[in-house]
Amino acid sequence: MFSGLPYIYSLLNCLICMWYGTPLISADNLLVTTVNSIGAVFQFVYIIIFLMYAEKAKKVRMIGLSLAVLGIFAIILVGSLQIDDIIMRRFFVGFLSCASLISMFASPLFIIKLVIQTKSVEFMPFYLSLSTFLMSTSFLLYGLFNDDAFIYVPNGIGTILGLIQLILYFYFEGKSRVNSREPLIVSYA
Repeated sequence: MFSGLPYIYSLLNCLICMWYGTPLISADNLLVTTVNSIGAVFQFVYIIIFLMYAEKAKKVRMIGLSLAVLGIFAIILVGSLQIDDIIMRRFFVGFLSCASLISMFASPLFIIKLVIQTKSVEFMPFYLSLSTFLMSTSFLLYGLFNDDAFIYVPNGIGTILGLIQLILYFYFEGKSRVNSREPLIVSYA
């Protein structure tokens, strides 16, 4: 019943950010490479687990999307290495990384809209909102300390959006328990 698209998109995001952190693209960003390498491994594991339990049609789609992500990443990797000017190469990959991160942080806007419309936080997990806020805040600070706009700009946006999610969560949490609608997963016993 679940979509595997978040895992696919997160994998692409981790791969692009991992590539941005390598010495071939930007100096002194080993932390960015390390964190996103670990993130990419987790996304691969999530995709494999998803494939183990998904219906055949979803398996085929997920495999196709996974191959597309690896193809897109290969194009980015090879394409960026064709840029001889290291500053232009860093700008190219940094821009892609920044755009990928901003779109990832913006994706919960649909959930935020749903929370406001339904006045319920049942579709917005607290720990996901908290981890988004903490992760983006830590990379915001990292980017500021390293004077790297490709890190602090998207993570600054992520920090603001994560804070909005937490504020909404605490504002609507009490109301959600009182006005609880149908559960997300219905069991048929």
